[in-house]
Amino acid sequence: MSAHSKIYEGKAKILYTTDDPNILLAQFKDDATAFNAQKRGTILDKGAINCSISSKLFQELEKYGVPTHYIDNPSQNQMRVKSVKILPLEVVVRNIAAGSLCHQTGLPLGQVIKHPLVEFYYKNDSLGDPLLTRDRLYLLELATPEQVDTITHLALEINNFLRDFFLRCGMTLVDFKVEFGVDAQQNLLLADEISPDTCRLWDTSTISDPERRVLDKDRFRKDLGNVEQAYQEVLQRVLKAVNSNK
Repeated sequence: MSAHSKIYEGKAKILYTTDDPNILLAQFKDDATAFNAQKRGTILDKGAINCSISSKLFQELEKYGVPTHYIDNPSQNQMRVKSVKILPLEVVVRNIAAGSLCHQTGLPLGQVIKHPLVEFYYKNDSLGDPLLTRDRLYLLELATPEQVDTITHLALEINNFLRDFFLRCGMTLVDFKVEFGVDAQQNLLLADEISPDTCRLWDTSTISDPERRVLDKDRFRKDLGNVEQAYQEVLQRVLKAVNSNK
């Protein structure tokens, strides 16, 4: 199935139409951004790595009972996906305090959160993707109360699966961001990607070392070096865990 018109280009992916109006082609890019695109760069083979990791995790999540937009992979850095209308929400689940949660609350980096925290951010670059209360979310009509309840439930289910999966990979899932979309039948589907771009992952064997433990985009954000190696390491561990389940 060939790609046709480009309908969207974001920081990490380009979306194309295909011969089927219900199917899109997502091409993952090597571009890297941080701090709402104030910092830009390139991570070698990031597109292919993130596409592969996301594809494997989407397939595993489908088996777990989480509906996703994933169909298949026509090439290393391309994913065929069901066409969905993305809700303008970034859904963040936190298990350990890091990033903006520390900056905004004063919680120390690394503090374990007793009950996983589900947060909603307005997906709007011009506003800086602000944190939303539920009332503001409803005021802006970004999702219905029913959709928010379903998203919250799915986000926690995804967290349950990913925490266990990554632990088997020798990694601790600190937090992650996901997005959801609605298909032509009004089904709510997990969309976008799950990768070192969208997850904070700490190596369990070096977890006491604040720099060595990082296996995600924080290596790019904080100029820690060895970014490509960290992404490759996550891919190899994910592939090994998936293959061990067969």
